[in-house]
Amino acid sequence: MTPLDDQQQAARTWFESLRDSICAEFERIEREAGSDASFEYLGWDRTDPSGEPGGGGVRGVMKGRVFEKVGVNVSTVGGTFEGDFAKTIHGAAEDPKFFATGISLVAHMANPHVPAVHMNTRFLVTTKRWFGGGADLNPPIPYADDTADFHATLKAACDAHDPEHYPRFKKWADDYFYIPHRQVHRGVGGIFYDHLESEGDAWDANFAFTQDVGRAFLDTYPRIVRARMATPYSDEDIQRMRVWRGRYAEFNLVYDRGTLFGLKTGGNIDAILMSLPPLAAWD
Repeated sequence: MTPLDDQQQAARTWFESLRDSICAEFERIEREAGSDASFEYLGWDRTDPSGEPGGGGVRGVMKGRVFEKVGVNVSTVGGTFEGDFAKTIHGAAEDPKFFATGISLVAHMANPHVPAVHMNTRFLVTTKRWFGGGADLNPPIPYADDTADFHATLKAACDAHDPEHYPRFKKWADDYFYIPHRQVHRGVGGIFYDHLESEGDAWDANFAFTQDVGRAFLDTYPRIVRARMATPYSDEDIQRMRVWRGRYAEFNLVYDRGTLFGLKTGGNIDAILMSLPPLAAWD
């Protein structure tokens, strides 16, 4: 992989520092619940189809009392897209060389009253440069207060940059995080954005926005977890959660672009599929 330029290095450094902050906060929640669970980290290296080194990443997974399974992964990869896949990637149809760095997080919770969550932000370079990402809340048992908190915090992060961001990116999330064959959304939404073009001065603005999305997630989600993690639950609640998880798994295996990107670019299989829940059910 070619050496990183200043923008690529700055983005990589931010995503890795955000990983550290999120993992530390999640471990604090486990301590508050009387658990000594901690993240286990496994580094991995990627070989480009050319045979050259293609970067790599670190997979972080914790299984605890509150977080039944949470993965927080960072990766920085580069090389050349293979075959026709390049035609599906923004700016890669004419030149298949690429660079990508980002953070990806999925948390599945032990208590069905605590919502699962997904968050991902990334910076990609082909013949174009752009940021993408977002976060969405996925409660098996929804609470209006949690949904309102999550959306309000993301809206505040968006509004600080552009009043058009939140309505646009909320709709994008509503459209994207949808399971067509079930005709249901996989959760209560959030924001999703992609191809946020970042050339010249736009890079600074969009990098600042992407950072604020990460900070907003770190602000709202731990607060929601702490509010719900001691709520009593029944066997029926657990079954409801596992059936809901089945639908979540269907989305990630059939429709999720990040899953496909990871598989098509030779990423670490366990890191790519860490989004799948530990236990699920289909009635």
